[in-house]
Amino acid sequence: MIELKTPDEIALMREAGRVTAAALHAVRDHAEVGVCLRDLDDVAAEVIDKAAARPLFLHYRPTPAMSPFPGVACISVNDAVVHGIPGDYRLRDGDLVSVDCGAHLDGWSGDAAISFVVGEHPDPARGAADRALITTTARALDAGIAAAQPGARLGDVAHAIGAVGRDAGYGLMADHGGHGIGRAMHEAPHVPNEGRPGRGLRLRPGLVLALEPMLLDGGRDAYREDPDGWTLRTADGSRAAHIEHTVAITDAGPVVLTTV
Repeated sequence: MIELKTPDEIALMREAGRVTAAALHAVRDHAEVGVCLRDLDDVAAEVIDKAAARPLFLHYRPTPAMSPFPGVACISVNDAVVHGIPGDYRLRDGDLVSVDCGAHLDGWSGDAAISFVVGEHPDPARGAADRALITTTARALDAGIAAAQPGARLGDVAHAIGAVGRDAGYGLMADHGGHGIGRAMHEAPHVPNEGRPGRGLRLRPGLVLALEPMLLDGGRDAYREDPDGWTLRTADGSRAAHIEHTVAITDAGPVVLTTV
C-alpha cells in the first residue's frame, strides 16, 4: 500500500531528514586516516541521540533469517557497496567510504547516504577514478530527483538514474534501489535504479521516496554477500559509491528532505 503524506507530515519528515543529514556530516568530519569504523558509528549515534531521535538501522531485521543490524549507520569501504557493518577496521589513506544512515523523529523517518574519499590518495590515478565515480553517482541522484515531478512515472526516475550510470560505463546492482519512506524506513514502492521511461506508477504530490543510486566501478552488475549476512561487495573487487536523499513529490516539484 502506498501512503501519500500531507504537507504537515512532510514537514515532520523534513525534521527527521535534518537529523539524518547532520549525522552524516558529523561522520564525514570525523572520518580521518586511522579512525575506526565503530568510532564513526558512535559519532552518528551521538548526533541522533542529542536530537531526541532514534536510529533507523540499529537492530533492523528485514527477515527472520537475518541477524539484526548491529550498527547505527551502514559504513561500506572500497569494494563494499552497501550494508557494511561498522566494526574494527581503521580507515586508510585513499579509502572510498560510503555511509548510509537514518533517523526516526516524532513518528517519521529520514534516510540518506554519502560517499567520499579519506585523506590524500597515494595513487593519483586511483584517486581520480574514485572522484569520478562519486561525482557520477551524485549526478545520477540529481537526475533521478529532477525526474521526480508530479505526473511523471516511476520509470522516468529509474531511467534517469540508470542512464547516467550506464553512459559513464559503471555497473548497477539491478535488484537494489530506492524505496518509499514515511512512518517506516521501507515502504512501497520499490524504486529501481534502471528502468523504462513512461512506465510504472504515476507520481503524485505526497509521495515520498528515498532515491539511492549505487554505481560499481568495474562495469559489472554482479555482487556477493559477506559471511556477516549484511555486507554486499562487488564481485570483481572494484570500488563502489552510494549516495541517497529522501525526496518528497510536491505540487511545486521534488523537494529534498535530507539536508541540514
